[in-house]
Amino acid sequence: MDKAFWMALGLVLVFEGLGPLLAPKGWREMVSQLSQQDDNNLRRIGGCLVVAGSVIAYMMYTSM
Repeated sequence: MDKAFWMALGLVLVFEGLGPLLAPKGWREMVSQLSQQDDNNLRRIGGCLVVAGSVIAYMMYTSM
């Protein structure tokens, strides 16, 4: 159960990170609190989420 939780968290981070990484303007419209951020900052946030989620998912996958 514990590994499944971390795997799910990793996948959530990947999917949540794809929006700001690939389409920062569309994502900004949906998330009004982040409308103050510029595109480069949103891309950095998205990239970090995708990398973190990928690492967590990979680590959990290889340990199963």
